[in-house]
Amino acid sequence: MAREFSSLKQMDTPVKVLFTGYLTTVAVGYLMALIQILFTHGMADGKFGLSIDDIVYSYYGNRSGTLLETKLNGSMKENASEQERFAIIQWVRDGADQDDFVDDGIEKIIQERCVMCHNKGASIPDLSDFKVVEELTKEDEGATFSSLTRVSHIHLFGISFIFMFVGLIFSFSETSTVKYKCIAIGMPYVFLLVDILSWWLTKLDPIFAWLVIVAGGGMAVSFAFMWTVSVAEMWLFDRVFLDAEGRPRPQWSTVVEARFIEMGGETMAQKLGQLLKQATTYCWSQVQRRGLPFFNELYLKIFKKDK
Repeated sequence: MAREFSSLKQMDTPVKVLFTGYLTTVAVGYLMALIQILFTHGMADGKFGLSIDDIVYSYYGNRSGTLLETKLNGSMKENASEQERFAIIQWVRDGADQDDFVDDGIEKIIQERCVMCHNKGASIPDLSDFKVVEELTKEDEGATFSSLTRVSHIHLFGISFIFMFVGLIFSFSETSTVKYKCIAIGMPYVFLLVDILSWWLTKLDPIFAWLVIVAGGGMAVSFAFMWTVSVAEMWLFDRVFLDAEGRPRPQWSTVVEARFIEMGGETMAQKLGQLLKQATTYCWSQVQRRGLPFFNELYLKIFKKDK
């Protein structure tokens, strides 16, 4: 038996305030997350702004240099002078000898510029330990599989909860057909799964870096759409969704669908479906060619018994 629910415009004012407060808070949180990305991944190539190179360096790594060089020329660039960064990079390229670490003044630079954040009490590498610094002088292979595992499960749990409540609020909207409302609610989860998967694929092959940006952009668009419709229906329904005579405007989804068909959207959708099928086949081939051998080697290292 179907159940009747109040629409957003019919909600009591306290409920509208509750929903609006939540939507506003998570919107600000989303904005802060985007800013953080700009100052972390967005500086991986040493230039402000997110690019394909930033994604590649963050997940696949910059195989032409070391992790320490990548950080000094990227996200950590502003934390040391040009002369100090040059001295550290020169020490790395000369072999990262432990005696030279002290004699060339590298230890002093790191103590003054890095250890204030990179210390024993922090969750980031402890640069007061030479062994940790030495590890960073090896070839930059990007994010480690352990860090990807940690970040993946945090994002899957945290972001799915955000979209659950945003989608729940949006489900009370009435300006869209049920079909497109279901699509709008479900798409963020699809993009979230693709986003996480794209990190792992980029770790295996840099060609997948574009997929990280596409998936992240898809989540942002989905969030912005549900947020805008929900707030507009709660507080601006008469202005936005009614015409000058007070009659409901046609549901936006029916207008968009008609326009989509008129522009040949069905043909484009079929081509997109074929492209996605080809991309999925390629992704699976890369997982078989690179991913499975890696995990098999990792398994043997961990569980093989001494003969």
